[in-house]
Amino acid sequence: MIPDQRREHILKLLQERHVLSINELTSMLSVSHMTVRRDIQALENDGKVLSVTGGVRLAARLKSEPSYLAKAQLEVPAKRAITRAAAELVRDNFTIYLDAGTTTLQMVPMLTDKVGLTVVTNDFNVVGHLMEYPNIELIHTGGVVSHADHSSVGQFTADFLSKVNVDIAFVASSSWDVERGSTTPSESKVVAKQQLLRIASKSVLTVDSTKYGKFGTFRVARLEEFDLIVTDDRLPQSAVDEMRARDVELKLVAPE
Repeated sequence: MIPDQRREHILKLLQERHVLSINELTSMLSVSHMTVRRDIQALENDGKVLSVTGGVRLAARLKSEPSYLAKAQLEVPAKRAITRAAAELVRDNFTIYLDAGTTTLQMVPMLTDKVGLTVVTNDFNVVGHLMEYPNIELIHTGGVVSHADHSSVGQFTADFLSKVNVDIAFVASSSWDVERGSTTPSESKVVAKQQLLRIASKSVLTVDSTKYGKFGTFRVARLEEFDLIVTDDRLPQSAVDEMRARDVELKLVAPE
């Protein structure tokens, strides 16, 4: 079996079994561990699979996102560590953008002592939390309301963002990987996120590692388009190596 045939066979096996160990694949394919690892690396570079400890799984298509309340309870220690590292980038008198999401929401308590800070956001929960801090100038983008995400989305939001200047945009993502970049299953989110990358002096993707290897239908941006990605240190080493090979600026933090 030539390499391309073998890799197609691996994909078919994964479609049946979802996750396979290196040992299982060497037995099924009658090849060496080294050959299997090379095949997995090639498939991972194509964005088709994701390495896991001792094995491999299919990259997962994200057809819809969990509810806001469900997401708020997931990966809280990682989100706190990510946003603590991200908040260290914020200086007095900055104008920042907080994208809608439960990760960026974790940053809010870390910003309340800043002097002269302006926060622009499309997230109603961020607005609700910061409403009690008159020292922070607070701007909501407006736009079509996404009930599921407690936020505004769409062209109206993007048009508003074209009129502001932002020092740092902290961008959320429901799915990401090296080949496909930051993606979303919701077309209405794309236009505003892409506008952010145009208007912000610095763009920071804040996303935990559990979302890595998943992908939505619509691409927001290549990972190389972000100035910095802050994620937790459970990201697969193969992904870290590939990002650094592509000159993606990456900061890894330990969950609190």
